[in-house]
Amino acid sequence: MKPLRMRAFHRSVVLVVGVALAAAPALAQPKKGAPAKGAPKKGGNKKPPAATPAATPTATPTPAPAPAPGGGGEIEMGGDEAKPAGDGTQPTGDEIDMGAPEDKPPADLTQDLGTADPNAGVVKVGEIKRTPLSWKDILVVVRKPFLKARRTELSPFVGTSMNDNMIRHYAVGGELAYYLTDVLAVGVEAIYYQDSFREPFDLVARQARRLPTVNQYNWSGALNFHYVPVYGKFAILDHRIVTWEVAFTAGIGAGQSEVIPRDTKLPGFTNILIMPNLGANMRFFIAKWLTINAGIRDYIFYDKFEPLMRTVGGENASAEDAKAKADGALINNVMFQIGVSFWLPTSFEYTTFR
Repeated sequence: MKPLRMRAFHRSVVLVVGVALAAAPALAQPKKGAPAKGAPKKGGNKKPPAATPAATPTATPTPAPAPAPGGGGEIEMGGDEAKPAGDGTQPTGDEIDMGAPEDKPPADLTQDLGTADPNAGVVKVGEIKRTPLSWKDILVVVRKPFLKARRTELSPFVGTSMNDNMIRHYAVGGELAYYLTDVLAVGVEAIYYQDSFREPFDLVARQARRLPTVNQYNWSGALNFHYVPVYGKFAILDHRIVTWEVAFTAGIGAGQSEVIPRDTKLPGFTNILIMPNLGANMRFFIAKWLTINAGIRDYIFYDKFEPLMRTVGGENASAEDAKAKADGALINNVMFQIGVSFWLPTSFEYTTFR
């Protein structure tokens, strides 16, 4: 630790010498109000005293910290060697140069714009081409693949009765309809029936020993009105999309029924029926000119049946007498129908934007 003590001693000597040099000029100046030596007394020629040159101030060095008491654990906190100062041109590690290099020329906005776009000031003269725009290029919702407005539907079909357990009627018919709009149509239909006895007809005859009273239907026709409130589509095995719709039908028509006599020796008679009908059907679109239809139709009418008391050569033997005393009942002839539809014209054009 001796080198540390000697260094502190030298610092104390330097400090005393510095203080003495700083105080020397101040002690050499004369006090205010005291005449200088050799100066003339009052009443003589007075000369202004010569100006004393001002002493140059000397920077007072920063005193070094005094060593801590005790000789064993002295630690010097200040560094002896001063850090080298920069030359003023290159920043040191702790300095940030905020100025731009002096040798770089000032920026020219015109030159920069010309370099960025060489053709900025060139005006091209020529024919202006306009790209045609159309609503057909905007796809929002897939439009209906089939339109029916102002088209004619020719629909042949077959059917069978569903709610008569004694006799079954098979039907072959067709309908011709014209669509005023895409959802509203008016049409006419015609149906021819063929009857067939079911098993309960023979069972009743054998067990009760009497034949049931039944009528057969010969033909019918109707004026129908169609309304389509439901439209949709579905996918078959995620491969083909099929469009479908549901239509409701209401109509008024006429038909003919015929009494089947229990005794084949007696004549039968026919009835003209007023036949309103109600129904619903589904339509599946296969092509622009072809659809498949399936539905249910309920034909409602009041029919007359053979009277209970009727014998050969006796009571109600003639057809006129039997018809006059016939029993009546309200009938619901519910039929299932399936068929295809052919559309004319076979194609159509869209009149609205997609």
